[in-house]
Amino acid sequence: MNNDQPINSPHARDAATPEQTAGAKATQESHQSPELPENALIIIPVRNVVLFPGLLVPITIGHKSTVAGAQEAARSNRQVGVLLQRDPETAAPGAADLYQIGTTASILRYVTTPDGAHHIVCQGEQRFRVIEFLQGYPFQVARIERLDDAKETSTEIEARMVQLQEQTAEILGFMPDAPAELAATAQSITSASMLTDWVSGLMDLTPVEKQDLLETLGLQARMDKVLAFLTHRLEVLRLSHDISQQTKDRFEEKQREFLLREQLKTIQKQLGEPEGASEQITQLEAAIAKAKMPEEIEAYARKELKRLDRTPEAAGEYSTLLTYLEWLVELPWSATTEERIDIAEARRILDEDHYGLQKVKQRILEYLAVHKLNPRGKSPILCFVGPPGVGKTSLGQSIAKATGRKFSRVSLGGVHDEAEIRGHRRTYVGALPGNIIQNIRKAGVKNCVMMLDEVDKLSIGVQGDPSAALLEVLDPEQNATFRDNYLTVPFDLSGVMFICTANMLDTIPGPLRDRMEMINLPGYTEDEKVQIARRYLIGRQLTANGLSPGQCEVTDQALHAIIGSYTREAGVRNLEREIGHLFRHTAMRVAEGQAGSLRIDADDLHAILGPIKFESELAMRTSLPGVATGLAWTPVGGDILFIEASRTAGHGKLILTGQLGDVMKESAQAALTLLKARASELKLDPDLFEHSDIHIHVPAGAIPKDGPSAGVAMYIALASQVTNRPVHSERAMTGEISLRGLVLPVGGIKEKVLAALRAGITTVLLPARNRKDLEDIPDDARARLEFIWLDTVDDAMRAALEPATP
Repeated sequence: MNNDQPINSPHARDAATPEQTAGAKATQESHQSPELPENALIIIPVRNVVLFPGLLVPITIGHKSTVAGAQEAARSNRQVGVLLQRDPETAAPGAADLYQIGTTASILRYVTTPDGAHHIVCQGEQRFRVIEFLQGYPFQVARIERLDDAKETSTEIEARMVQLQEQTAEILGFMPDAPAELAATAQSITSASMLTDWVSGLMDLTPVEKQDLLETLGLQARMDKVLAFLTHRLEVLRLSHDISQQTKDRFEEKQREFLLREQLKTIQKQLGEPEGASEQITQLEAAIAKAKMPEEIEAYARKELKRLDRTPEAAGEYSTLLTYLEWLVELPWSATTEERIDIAEARRILDEDHYGLQKVKQRILEYLAVHKLNPRGKSPILCFVGPPGVGKTSLGQSIAKATGRKFSRVSLGGVHDEAEIRGHRRTYVGALPGNIIQNIRKAGVKNCVMMLDEVDKLSIGVQGDPSAALLEVLDPEQNATFRDNYLTVPFDLSGVMFICTANMLDTIPGPLRDRMEMINLPGYTEDEKVQIARRYLIGRQLTANGLSPGQCEVTDQALHAIIGSYTREAGVRNLEREIGHLFRHTAMRVAEGQAGSLRIDADDLHAILGPIKFESELAMRTSLPGVATGLAWTPVGGDILFIEASRTAGHGKLILTGQLGDVMKESAQAALTLLKARASELKLDPDLFEHSDIHIHVPAGAIPKDGPSAGVAMYIALASQVTNRPVHSERAMTGEISLRGLVLPVGGIKEKVLAALRAGITTVLLPARNRKDLEDIPDDARARLEFIWLDTVDDAMRAALEPATP
């Protein structure tokens, strides 16, 4: 060793050999002891050892300069200064590598062992502080300031001294191997300072902690620190002793139960009773022990097991108790999946499984990053909201794959019974736990990813409100003690990563919605759908229909034609069905031997898929005055909406048709009132509205419609009718209006813009206050559309209506 190490005194020799003694004498005679300045000491650097005043400590020294210093101090009978190194790994410590406060010591014995190691036994004397290190010596020398120990005496010091003696005696009582003389020594010390240093040296503290005690010069503060260490150590020893005693008692109880069960088996055998029930009880008991339930739940399970043991097999309650106990032991009370969260790998998985959805994937990665840095934190419940077929469920599966957790899906569509969530009470025949507990059991771990699908489709029935039961499931403050009606004992759901999906938010109750963070998944653009078809759908349908990639090729023109003419949806579910139709047709041709492979282009679709299902009606339906194209949001994505206005002779009535909701009716009233107020500006006949009936109709009358965002389109339709100016056929609009003529912001801008793009619109009129939503729209959609921002209805009229004919 290059530096000093503590040693065990049995390994050091008590005396040097005659040859060593003779050599030491010769050395002493041939060297003159160097003179040291006043208040200077030879410094002995040590590692992992802190010497306190009054303590006797053996030290191993190895560095050349340290050995020289120790030999010089032993020859000249000088005191040395023992200083702790800051870093034990430093081979040759300098002034900056040592603490500044240490202990002066007398070398009582210097021993050299046969293997060449040097040992000294030091007696601590007094604290000192280094003033400066001196140069020009073959060993380390420093000028020091001796620190006198304050002779504090007060009732506070006496009280702390009594505490030190009592706690030291109690700790020694927990150590059966501790010499009895130590307790007697603690009681015999009368100096508070000496007792504090003596106890500090005996405690199993780190060198840094001991150095802190050495540097604490105030006696009362030093005693407080030592008492704090002793109190902590005493608590640990008490708990360890209690645990040891409990383990011993439990082991004795197990032995007693084993003997009693063996006696019971013998008695049953003598009476000729079957042992099957007893074996079943034994198996259940072993399963309870293996399940590692919480202590109170395990006690309850064993209580139910004793009831089962006392119940005859022929009794009806026997099977109920048996099923209940089987549920208890099969639940993963402590089983978990080792979680691995690699953000780069999670990003790769999300990009591999889903095209587009950049903001959604970014939020998922943020969610995973926070969970990685704070695994015990209360993460928000994510709820993916969007139209069907946009990838909500598959996103949940990707999250499970990225975290290495098991995936479980609970379908809540059409659930109207609270017991489907909380379970049935055991008093009912055929009772079972709810879907949450059932899926936990199926997953086999308590930290799975659980997707609650279609939470917006829950309904209230006579059996209760299932959405209210979900409040406890999805609340991080409560789900750690979720209580299923069947189990009747709490189960910890806090480790489950819940993810919800919904098509719309309106039907989700407010308290339940408040527990979730909504992440919107709008529809895809046409280009995104082509990419999704190329990356995922075509390969999946080729495999499903037994085809190889070389047997059927679908061109990009064919895909664009399918998206534009055969499907009109926000997602890609119908697109996958149509692609599957193409491959089934190809599979039939290949199976009949009519063709080895097919290449399907846009011209071939009519023969395979039939006539087109969707065509543009814009030019036809907006060629006359009084027809405006609006944009609407629906649960299945955005859509275009035609507003038709007609004027007939009458008495000023307003007729509204098309199954409009109350809000939409109010928008029509506001549009008409605003138009009447601006009649003079539009140069209209003042008697026009008094002798005319206005009829506003929104086609697709079988579909209910509501919302304020059709206000601009209604106003433009009315203005077009009364001014006899047609609306531009390639322009669509959305926005709420006020009676002052302002255009107010609306929601669902991204969905509406994508719907306009699908319908062939080239220009979209949007409220100016929705300009912030432009960044949510995909880049290719922004490149293909022109946006006109509206502050007032005058802006809408200038942009939407064609010029008046002379």
